[in-house]
Amino acid sequence: MVEDAKKEEKKEVILTRPVGLEGESNNVDYKAPNLLQRVFSLLSNVSPGADLTRFQLPPLFNLPKSHLQCYGESVYCVNKDMLTKCVKGETAVERMIAVVAWTVSTLRPLMFGVVPYNPILGETHHASKSTLNVLLEQVSHHPPVSALHATDDTNQIELLWCQYAVPKFYGAKVETVVHGKRKLNLVQRGESYVMNSPKLLIRLLPKPGVDWVGNVKIMCEETCLEAELSYKSASFFGFGGSNRIVKGKIIDSSSSNTLYEITGHWDRTVHIKDTTDGKTKVLYDAKDVISDLPTPTLKDPEGVWPSESAVVWAELSKAILSKDWDKAREAKLAVEEKERELLRQRKSMAENWVPKHFDLCYSIENGWECSPKQKTVPPAPIVFST
Repeated sequence: MVEDAKKEEKKEVILTRPVGLEGESNNVDYKAPNLLQRVFSLLSNVSPGADLTRFQLPPLFNLPKSHLQCYGESVYCVNKDMLTKCVKGETAVERMIAVVAWTVSTLRPLMFGVVPYNPILGETHHASKSTLNVLLEQVSHHPPVSALHATDDTNQIELLWCQYAVPKFYGAKVETVVHGKRKLNLVQRGESYVMNSPKLLIRLLPKPGVDWVGNVKIMCEETCLEAELSYKSASFFGFGGSNRIVKGKIIDSSSSNTLYEITGHWDRTVHIKDTTDGKTKVLYDAKDVISDLPTPTLKDPEGVWPSESAVVWAELSKAILSKDWDKAREAKLAVEEKERELLRQRKSMAENWVPKHFDLCYSIENGWECSPKQKTVPPAPIVFST
């Protein structure tokens, strides 16, 4: 009996390669035949403008990882320490430049036709890189709200994200608006940088592709500095080399003066030009930062929570990696059925689900907002090192 109990307590953890540069998106050589035809078949009964938040995809269209893992990986899976540079800048302008570079680094080129799993309610992802500890929790399922808290006590850095993505179908494209705000606190400097997220565009016709588009604004009230970034896709037809463009500027809001101009391609190289002397230098090089990213490792198997993404979806990820689609469908259905049963139990007892690691609130003015229940995030059993 004791041995059986130990077997039940043993948690299988499946970790996969982070999303990096194009062609490095997962551990699966994904080349499904008639991919575009399959996508249109799935969307054949969906009306233009429809909200796809509750839309269910078969495992054939899933990456072997959760959205929570992807959010977290965009923070800690980098070859260079972009965050520490933000706090080490000697002047406010240098720090804003570093924040802009870090912001660009959180974008990853995604692969057409495959998406991560939709996190279940209460799912968590807890990982560390060096002194940075990152914790995410799915704090709401309908609507799907994800919260992130990351702390680096050594460098006095704190990250707070609260995201609510709404995908909608528009015939020839799917556009996902990422609501919510991100905040980077440089505690030692007494500065907070607040920013929004770009939109995710999945183009179906005439040339399939995935891109980040839209405007991002970064504001720091303490220094009166602002940055504006505009992400642009290729033309409607999807041809030509001018895709994944980013343009922007850094502004002194107290005088409305443009201090720096930013141009480039966020999946390649981004340059920054000083408007006073015209000198240009490299702000961000994607190949240096997000190329050839290794798979995170499990440092402490006993410390992994049952709610960890890599545990919740272990059976499904294994099946996808082995391309056993029958087993993948069974594994995905098992996770979904367990969640439905837990929901029925809560309803029968008139209980409301409460997030474990965050407080969640909603207002018409600010939308969904999350605040961490703990001041700092502890070191995690999952570790990323380069």
